[in-house]
Amino acid sequence: MNQENISPEVLSIGRRVQSEVERVIYGQSMAIQSLLVALTAGGHALIEGVPGIAKTLLARSLAAALRCRFARIQFTPDLMPADITGVNVFDAKTGDFRFRAGPLFADIVLADEINRAPAKTQAALLEAMQDYQVSIDGQTHELSRSFTVLATQNPIEYEGTYPLPEAQLDRFLMKVVIDYPAESDERAMLKSAQALGEKAAHPHTAIEPVAGPEDIARLRAAARAVRVDETVLEYALRLVRQSRGFASFSLGASPRAAIMLVQAARALALLRGRDYVTPDEIQLLAPPVLRHRVRLTPEAEIEGLTADRCIQALIAQVEIPR
Repeated sequence: MNQENISPEVLSIGRRVQSEVERVIYGQSMAIQSLLVALTAGGHALIEGVPGIAKTLLARSLAAALRCRFARIQFTPDLMPADITGVNVFDAKTGDFRFRAGPLFADIVLADEINRAPAKTQAALLEAMQDYQVSIDGQTHELSRSFTVLATQNPIEYEGTYPLPEAQLDRFLMKVVIDYPAESDERAMLKSAQALGEKAAHPHTAIEPVAGPEDIARLRAAARAVRVDETVLEYALRLVRQSRGFASFSLGASPRAAIMLVQAARALALLRGRDYVTPDEIQLLAPPVLRHRVRLTPEAEIEGLTADRCIQALIAQVEIPR
């Protein structure tokens, strides 16, 4: 590990946050690390998992550990853009309109069941995710510098949902898939719930803030300084370009995918304590960065293949730089 160009204070931020969140989230170390990568890289994350697997708790706990303003938006078919962006309200005392900010003006925003909102509301969220601002009545309002969307969706329930368009999926840095915890982790979780007593209904209240929004800014600045060798850049590029001609994909990854893959790899390298990216970071992050950017052919779906299996096969085809 080369830590000479990374200050000990910056190195400790991610470790402190991960350790604190793991006090209430059991068996999801990779998911926690993935969200930390998204935050450090300045990107957004789509979290997929069945109900009751702690997706909401994970987002709340992360915000609590980072002392961030948190907002949860329950997406429903009748949710309007103004419900998330805010609205101008007439003030009878002054005779002027004043802006009442919506939940998007938090630091970490949980978009719960994002695929239940209509296209108009998803478009408003898309502008916020892409430009870090919202436009209301011709006026532009800047969002928090720490603004991060953590969106959730249920992989097994499709009634009453609006599938996310490719343009919006492409704005998410990564798609994090959360599975059931191991038996030992689930047992530890049950014991922890008993020990929490009154706090068991809201485990995130047991989280102690160990960092702040200013630390997110420090992590992002440090991640931008992480070095990427030309051979590693070429490796990421080959993975993305070969996905477009991969037999099992009807749609390959976009050019933005290569940019975000390297961006995420820089963040992961930093969190691992290195000031340079290796092919290992590219390989590890290829599934979460690419899985929502590719589409399987009908034949691949009939065969029961998944995007992750195909991405692993793609990785096996591309030569790893030495």
